[in-house]
Amino acid sequence: MDIFSKIAAGEIPSYKCAENEEFYAFLDINPLVKGHTLVIPRREVDYIFDMDDDEIARYQVFAKKVAKAVKAAFPCKKVAQVVLGLEVPHAHIHLIPMQTEADVDFRREKQKLTEEEFKETAEKIYSEFKKQ
Repeated sequence: MDIFSKIAAGEIPSYKCAENEEFYAFLDINPLVKGHTLVIPRREVDYIFDMDDDEIARYQVFAKKVAKAVKAAFPCKKVAQVVLGLEVPHAHIHLIPMQTEADVDFRREKQKLTEEEFKETAEKIYSEFKKQ
């Protein structure tokens, strides 16, 4: 079981932002900006394009709902969707609130949030997600 599967299963703590039976969303622990969220399938699949058409469609619809919650919780021009990363062999979508394209530069220094800031951020997003 990879680290993201363990997070989705509750074996490793995370800052939950949304979930259903197939997908799980949680805060990136090295965020580019406040509200930077990861969306994963609960099923272990390394590469997003290895998902079958119906599953990837449901994944995108779930990510869209999470993105709307992120935007409501952290007003921004848009929420960027980025599929990037080789460190964890589990498909994941980054949802990043952005005011400018510079907010989505993965080479820039990551934000340092306190435990309380992470909790408040996740709660704001989850609260907005549940309104949908």
